[in-house]
Amino acid sequence: MERLLLLVALLLISLFISSDAGSIGVNYGRVANNLPSAVKVVQLLKSHGISRVKIYDTDPSVLNALVGSRIRVTVDLPNEILYAAAKRLSFANTWVRLNIAAYHPTTFIEAIAVGNEVFVDPKNTTVFLLPAMSNIHKALVKHNLDRDIKVSSPIALSALGNSYPSSAGAFRQELVEPVFKPLLQFLRQTGSYLMVNAYPFFAYESNSDVISLNYALFRANPGNADPGNGIRYYNLFDAQIDAVFAAMAALDFEDINLVVTETGWPSQGDQNENGASLSNAAAYNGNLVKRILTEGGTPRKPKADLTVFLFALFNENRKVGPSSERNYGLFYPDMKRVYDIPFTVEDLKHYKDDGSPATAETPSTPRGRVSASVSGQSWCVASGEVGKDKLQAALDYACGEGGADCRPIQEGATCYNPNTIVAHASYAFNSYYQKKARASGACYFGGAAFVVTQPPKYGKCEFPTGY
Repeated sequence: MERLLLLVALLLISLFISSDAGSIGVNYGRVANNLPSAVKVVQLLKSHGISRVKIYDTDPSVLNALVGSRIRVTVDLPNEILYAAAKRLSFANTWVRLNIAAYHPTTFIEAIAVGNEVFVDPKNTTVFLLPAMSNIHKALVKHNLDRDIKVSSPIALSALGNSYPSSAGAFRQELVEPVFKPLLQFLRQTGSYLMVNAYPFFAYESNSDVISLNYALFRANPGNADPGNGIRYYNLFDAQIDAVFAAMAALDFEDINLVVTETGWPSQGDQNENGASLSNAAAYNGNLVKRILTEGGTPRKPKADLTVFLFALFNENRKVGPSSERNYGLFYPDMKRVYDIPFTVEDLKHYKDDGSPATAETPSTPRGRVSASVSGQSWCVASGEVGKDKLQAALDYACGEGGADCRPIQEGATCYNPNTIVAHASYAFNSYYQKKARASGACYFGGAAFVVTQPPKYGKCEFPTGY
């Protein structure tokens, strides 16, 4: 009876989950002390139509929250236990029994990432990677799960010894014989795929003098011709992924597909982190989603429909390193959007070719909600708690594409003083809000604004109540 129920559950899940073609997922990292509960996170994912999620462990609270959600899950076996999984098949069997078989298929686990970027792990875990992957797969076979769940391991682009031009892509020579040939053979034999973490942001940040920002952000640009294959690339992401495909082809493994397990762009960074900004993050992720959902593969492999996991779901306040590390999130811990991007094909109807919202909604208004007027007199003002960068980005939107009347806050005009970002943003937000007839959602700006019922006063400036 129990096996029958499992089969029924698998059938129901298969009816509701779409094909792999052009799929977008998110990385649900939790290196923070202010995140919502896993149950609320699953509700957030479902509300935005996100059908794939990748986590960096097998936390029971997360896996239990995903039960019956129809969200496909990639879990991680951490680098710290690669040694144990490699040395003892009994350990791998126990790990799979407790962390995989105990949840699947009611929590639909589609893949196990064995380790993460082990070639750059300072603890030198490379030697344990293949044995650990093999033992985990054997454990899946023992539990009759090997057909449902793929086994792979995410590599960083630093695993390539050469990545430019894309046609000359090659793995680091010292890794070819001991690692990549047996790894790719394992993936072929088990019907799996190579996991790749690709960040055009890092390449742009280090080479902004030679890499065009438009090229990195999928915006209009003349492109870069690859002399080796004759392809003209119009974005850095495609060029990076095709370099990996070329590296696999050089070893006669061009038949293996890949999944981009991490990619993203920070919305904030330190002063020396070129390109880290809210507008650039929105452009990169928004245009990438559109690219994946509408075009599928890459110039080298147009039929290789890619699955791409955006990094990351939340800003994580306990991550170490530069400021950018704590600002890759699509959402704030309060579950408000950091910026507005599409996640599904249906979402794309609401966006222009440049990735910006096509409707009169503010950049972070959730889709599918019916606007309603706010009764009585009300005004929209800026929140001084969200930070200068976010306020500036929202102010730029309001005065630009938003169509707010920002002439009174120009230098020398009636509302220029006080000359503060909060005062100027408040005037611009309210102008937008009143022009939209105080519709609900028109005073949001990604959490940078809120409605008040008393007329705001900044110096001698009077705020309009309607147009």
